[in-house]
Amino acid sequence: MNYRLVTKYLGHFSFAIGLLMLPSALWAAVYREWGGLGALLGSAAVSCVTGYLLTLAGRNAPSEFHQREGLGLVGLSWIFLAALGGLPYLFSGVFSNPVDAYFECMSGFTTTGSSVMTAECFATTPKCIMFWRSFTHWLGGMGIVVLFIAVLPYLGAGGKQLFKSESPGPDPRGLKPRIKDTASVLYKIYFGLTIAQTVALMLCGMSLFDALCHTFGTLATGGFSTQAASVGAYENVAIEIVIILFMICAGSNFALYFSLLGGNWKAVFKDTEWRVYLAILVGCTLAITVNLMGFEGAFPVGDSPLPAQEKTLFLSAGEALRHASFNVVSVMTTTGFCTVDFNTWPNFSRMLLVVLMFVGGCAGSTGGGLKVVRVLILLKMAYARLEQTFRPKMVRVVRISGHVVDDGVQRTVYSFFVLYLMWFMVGSLFMSLLGLPFQTAVTSVAATLNNIGPGLGAVGAVENFSLVPTAGKLFLSLCMVLGRLELFSIMVLFVPSFWRRA
Repeated sequence: MNYRLVTKYLGHFSFAIGLLMLPSALWAAVYREWGGLGALLGSAAVSCVTGYLLTLAGRNAPSEFHQREGLGLVGLSWIFLAALGGLPYLFSGVFSNPVDAYFECMSGFTTTGSSVMTAECFATTPKCIMFWRSFTHWLGGMGIVVLFIAVLPYLGAGGKQLFKSESPGPDPRGLKPRIKDTASVLYKIYFGLTIAQTVALMLCGMSLFDALCHTFGTLATGGFSTQAASVGAYENVAIEIVIILFMICAGSNFALYFSLLGGNWKAVFKDTEWRVYLAILVGCTLAITVNLMGFEGAFPVGDSPLPAQEKTLFLSAGEALRHASFNVVSVMTTTGFCTVDFNTWPNFSRMLLVVLMFVGGCAGSTGGGLKVVRVLILLKMAYARLEQTFRPKMVRVVRISGHVVDDGVQRTVYSFFVLYLMWFMVGSLFMSLLGLPFQTAVTSVAATLNNIGPGLGAVGAVENFSLVPTAGKLFLSLCMVLGRLELFSIMVLFVPSFWRRA
């Protein structure tokens, strides 16, 4: 491990985070929030000084940049930068507990959207801090390190290792021969979508401030809102439709947009993962719409020792479709916005939403979860193995979009799935050990590991994570970054041999 080189780049990234706090300070001037301005400038100063000291410590480091350094730098960057990014919350007095500030910032950078902010916090937090909170989503959507690759010309060959370590999905595509060019293309598409959605939301009646904050949360599939009741506070169908469309875009593979810009429209519709992604969204929306209108079986309440659950049902098909479509898209793309409290929906609807939490968006998107392509590969691997039980000599290859998935990718997907299930089970047990009820413990881990935001029970759509014990918040923060970096880039940090000098 080239420790000095990792330290030097960690210093560069810390300095950059300090500079990225300055746009939020402009809103402090607009709204005359001088306390918030001081908090942001103080946090930026601490980040820049920290970055300078780390860069100084890593000066004259050997320039060799290999996979080990790439994994170490990506993992450490996300863990360390979340601490620096949480300083504005502490300096402004939004949170007095450093763990709360760290949790909120980690949730922002990893585009999870889980929050420890109560309704009172929304009313008292300066708008400049709220902007920083949403801006962390936008920075983390494409990836903090991918952003730095796009703007830092001196990363050189090391940029490829960083890009591969941070890109979501089993097989990140290079759109351009040079990784720096790929990162630049991705951010140009990202920036273009940001402008388009901001304008669309303003045309629907949002202010520039609210439009920007909700755009950041949508395109990063994050879910931080400026309102305690999330998007439901606006009671505006046009706003909901705009956000639905852009959530679908954010949950799609960004490589497809590059194909569209090149005039290759057929590539989009030939992409198996994207077609399955849309089919799941449509199918689950229709299923939940029907369920929300009261079509379900009846459990004999008199035979159950549990109290009868109050259920929210919609008499109008249009109203049921409206809320079903928004919340299905929000959960599957792992955005986390909500229009109503789906914690009170019928059992089938809630169960289906939990399943969608695990499926997630497409590879190469800003969404979290397992990713649709991984689910497809696992299903095809299972089916091939099933056929081999009665046709042992048969050789069947796994294909996605007409391309053969080689054995190496299949093994990686299988390993990821095993580690994912193990972490989810251990995490759920740990959260229950802290005293959380079953539903809350399980869905709190599912919501953070899949970067969704809200779960069910005490961490439901209209609730928050403020009641979770401090140890639980730290553990869920780890779940967030594990989910965002898809396990491997963080879990290797716990392997002792990883830190030995090669």
